[in-house]
Amino acid sequence: MLTIPQVVRAAAEFGDREALVVDDRRWSWNDFVDEVHRVAKSFIALGLKPHDRVAVWAPNSAEWMFVALGAQCVGGVLVPINTRFKGNEAAYVIERSGAEFLFVSNGFLGIDYISDVGEHLTPTLRHVVDIAGPTWTKFLNAGVDVPNSVLHERETAVQPDHLSDIIFTSGTTGRPKGVMSRHDQTLRVFSEWSSVVGLGPTDRYLIVNPFFHTFGYKAGFLACLLRGATMLPVPMFDVPSVLRLVSDERVTALPGPPTLYLSILDHPDRDSFDLSTLRLAVTGAAAVPVEMIRRMREELSFDVILTAYGLTESTGTITMCRRDDDPETISFTSGRAIDGVEVRIVDENNDEVARGTAGEIVCRGYNVMPGYFADPEATASTIDTDGWLHTGDIGVMNERGYVSITDRLKDMFIVGGFNAYPAEIENALLAHPDVAQVAVVGRPDERMGEVGHAFIVPRFGVAIDPDRIIEWCRPRMANYKVPRGITIVDSLPLNASGKVLKFELRERLRSSSSEPNHS
Repeated sequence: MLTIPQVVRAAAEFGDREALVVDDRRWSWNDFVDEVHRVAKSFIALGLKPHDRVAVWAPNSAEWMFVALGAQCVGGVLVPINTRFKGNEAAYVIERSGAEFLFVSNGFLGIDYISDVGEHLTPTLRHVVDIAGPTWTKFLNAGVDVPNSVLHERETAVQPDHLSDIIFTSGTTGRPKGVMSRHDQTLRVFSEWSSVVGLGPTDRYLIVNPFFHTFGYKAGFLACLLRGATMLPVPMFDVPSVLRLVSDERVTALPGPPTLYLSILDHPDRDSFDLSTLRLAVTGAAAVPVEMIRRMREELSFDVILTAYGLTESTGTITMCRRDDDPETISFTSGRAIDGVEVRIVDENNDEVARGTAGEIVCRGYNVMPGYFADPEATASTIDTDGWLHTGDIGVMNERGYVSITDRLKDMFIVGGFNAYPAEIENALLAHPDVAQVAVVGRPDERMGEVGHAFIVPRFGVAIDPDRIIEWCRPRMANYKVPRGITIVDSLPLNASGKVLKFELRERLRSSSSEPNHS
């Protein structure tokens, strides 16, 4: 099966088993497929043509999935929009992609999405539908007279090499760029992903990762669709709600970024919930804290904890650990290349470096995007003439081909001529018994050029003395790695995918005139 319409049709084979749970609403797989096809017919009735773009600017929901899959079943191209975007940012994605349909959940978190985007120029936009309002019912009713034969004709016209989606990057380092993906590469990557992690039809998958991101969309509901696992989407990450859902719905699979597990581990009411059904965790980031992996094994019930690595431009996946890897490999690496993908570590001249030497991670294979939408210059600067995707991430490959992610190239800072990698320092600090979460950034220093500064979230009920933390670090790491300043915070700034927004921390340091050590 190389197209999403084929996968949707095949999901009906899972029959009356539970497919989707949202609050008090439940769908069998038969119901789910019927609903996707109902939405697909409405797109046909309203004039969606093959390759037309459909934007969704809304939190995780059943309707989000129906819209995405319904559009793709008739040749539409999905354009997810980050829920953290403001009106002008969303309008940029709509205008840039040429989307003709926009689906929102008006009123979510008090946001008037329709008004926000309506204030900006979006010349291609023809239909705006509120999936939480009466326009949703009107949209569904539009397709009631479309024959099944017409739907089937549109489904079979979708080819494996057609675009399935355009996912715009977060834009933290400039204007968002639209990463294109095809049906065949998306399905091949996440068939492989699902097989490696061992996701199966008896799993109940709590999807906390946002659907606008590859982790929530492709490693989330699309993986469930491929394997017949029950989907439980969460519109917004909230630790008490997640703990309650795990307990009440007997959740088995809970993939997410490291911040997800750290938040659960350090929540004061964690022991009030039955989390014994949890068995599968999949995580990844520029660095995965080793201490977190240890605590997940010892304090939670996970049997399988896998780390993986990828980026939107690589269809979300480049390397993965395997279930039979030893705990040390899972803790200290992000695995080896998935089948059919090459991975190298290269220097600044694009020459491959020796095993055990740090350099930029590059990959080549079927997972590499066709390019950035309508941006050949950006594509050429990211994918070289030999087809290697340059990730901008620093890593080390061992003799077995397993990659350890050292850090983002842009997050590294230089202390007196020595390269300092924040992830390494963060891992060391997480071994301190009073530290729940930490993020390290470089800050300017007259003498050293740059020095490290740590933002620390204490464990619940603990007071931290910054000076004592610095003293604790000195015998445990090289002097140039020891943070010169520490700020105690209640929480770290995160994007909707759970990654720490380090540019905000750097800006906080720049705008602060206080002493380096403060709480």
